[in-house]
Amino acid sequence: MRDHLPLGAIHVNELRLWAHVGVMEHERREGQWFSLDFSLWLDLDQSSVDDDLGSTADYSLAITGLQGLSCELRCLTIEHFSERVLQLLEDLYGPVPMRVLLRKCAAPVPGFSGSVAVERCRHWSTT
Repeated sequence: MRDHLPLGAIHVNELRLWAHVGVMEHERREGQWFSLDFSLWLDLDQSSVDDDLGSTADYSLAITGLQGLSCELRCLTIEHFSERVLQLLEDLYGPVPMRVLLRKCAAPVPGFSGSVAVERCRHWSTT
């Protein structure tokens, strides 16, 4: 188990995803916009020196995979959506420390114009 986070991270912010997620039936039927930020903590030293994609994480794979996931997924909660995002990232990059912030851009709550978000972390050191 890691006793600390690697000193480098790749951050992808504001990935817009159209997904059929929500408690209300019309949210799952019609879909809605979500915004996703994710971070992967990695050892970036080798790729920094070698300028080699093979020694880092190709974030385009995550973006493409997440776009596909959002098209296929049908579920009630953004918590479940965030779990599927974490699973996809772990399948791609292994058990590296990661963080996701998944925002529902327009929650169907009368008089509310903000966003609602779920933040989750995986393989995060507590020491």
